[in-house]
Amino acid sequence: MPEVIFGNHSLKQVGESCVRLGAQHVLIVSDSGVMNAGWLNLVIESCQEAGLSYVCYHDISTNPKDIEAERGTVVYRENQCDAIIGVGGGSVIDIAKAIAILATNGGRIADYEGVDRIDIPLPPLVMAGTTAGSGAEVSQFSVIVDLERKKKMTIISKSLVPDIAIIDPMTLSTKNSHLTASTGLDVLTHAIEAYVSIAATPMTDVYAKNAITLVAENLRPSTATQLNSQAKSNMAMASLHAGLAFSNAILGAVHAISHAIGGRYPMMHGDLNAVLLPHVMEFNLLANPVRFMEIAELLGENVTGLSAMEAGRKGIENVKQLSFDIGAPQRLSDMGFEEHMINEISQIALKDACMITNPRDITAQDVEKILQKAL
Repeated sequence: MPEVIFGNHSLKQVGESCVRLGAQHVLIVSDSGVMNAGWLNLVIESCQEAGLSYVCYHDISTNPKDIEAERGTVVYRENQCDAIIGVGGGSVIDIAKAIAILATNGGRIADYEGVDRIDIPLPPLVMAGTTAGSGAEVSQFSVIVDLERKKKMTIISKSLVPDIAIIDPMTLSTKNSHLTASTGLDVLTHAIEAYVSIAATPMTDVYAKNAITLVAENLRPSTATQLNSQAKSNMAMASLHAGLAFSNAILGAVHAISHAIGGRYPMMHGDLNAVLLPHVMEFNLLANPVRFMEIAELLGENVTGLSAMEAGRKGIENVKQLSFDIGAPQRLSDMGFEEHMINEISQIALKDACMITNPRDITAQDVEKILQKAL
């Protein structure tokens, strides 16, 4: 895990954090949403106060693409930068990490798909997450779309863990209800998949369990209004803890399938997870009923007198109700996904690195059935 700076107004510490890492010329990676909300200006002011020279790059899509990383690398090199700041959600931070890879290791970003393929150390990374969703500011993941193959590449390496993560809950006050719901259910997916992962440990369990409880208690009020600062702060903490959990325990079939869809079609990652999560939970329940019973309890369900399987099903229903209450999409078809896409997506999903830690063995036919139910 990185050094973590958490709290209101912590964005003001970005510049000083870079100085502590020895930076002088920084590349600031962001996007139009963060710029329009005014948060990028705070980061620039922080850099100016710290005496840093800087250049900005913000040509980034919702599902970040390989060519965007390549363009950012050109900006980094042309301006002789020596550190990278990412200010935004998962897309921004994933691109910032990808630029760091290419700036030091060269080649194409597709060369680094998979696990532990980065050889040369990266420049200092200071990541400021602004969405309470992806957890990318503390994780060893970068997920980038390969335009030629039309697939999301999952890059996993300890080298991608930022040096410093800055989480300012105030940034959540400018998110609309849809984005709050989408990113919040991404947090819940991270926590649940990490908790049932075959790579889960006592350490990751602590973070995953706390994240599940925080989401259950705070996502509804956080979605309901932009003014509930306590709910926003708690969701930011939930995202942080879920990020630490999944970065170390990895994920599962929800993310493998959503990566497969997102690489082919322009659909929001959090929305895809929201639809897929209960269906994958139903599939995985058989593999570890006790864990799913514990998830139900963390979500607030009374499971007294129930078998583990019965309790686990109550937890799944709880997730469905939460998703409905906050207005998240309920079907893949609501997002434009069609039946003819199922076979291709199933084959792609099986090859995603996140499938390795799914608690139940899964085949292409299983993925097809999950997608049919979610359609």
